[in-house]
Amino acid sequence: QVQLVESGGGLVQAGNSLRLSCTATGRAFSTYTVAWFRQVQGKERDFVAYINWSGEDTYYADSIKGRFTISRDNYENTMYLQMNNVQPEDTAVYFCAATTHPQESTFWSQNYYLSRLYEYWGQGTQVTVSS
Repeated sequence: QVQLVESGGGLVQAGNSLRLSCTATGRAFSTYTVAWFRQVQGKERDFVAYINWSGEDTYYADSIKGRFTISRDNYENTMYLQMNNVQPEDTAVYFCAATTHPQESTFWSQNYYLSRLYEYWGQGTQVTVSS
């Protein structure tokens, strides 16, 4: 069983930075494909960023491209979301997600944003950006 625990959320002023962490337990973290999603209350969960098992492939939502960076440390069983120049529209609950089902990189290049492909989810961490 895989468990994911997010941390690092909080209240931050617009223009500042925040780093979210997601620590995994269970099977070898290095075999997971992982991603970050976010959700505003009453709205659908949206894709934010993706990183493959090795860290070589990353994808980002257009809304955060150039401001957020996803990374992972397989030795620490942890992935990160570095959020720079945050804006009020980044306010949401942020979730980390993981899948242990292997797929070719060509598959993920077309489907990384689909939440239904990730079977493990953290409990979420609230990020609130004040203007």
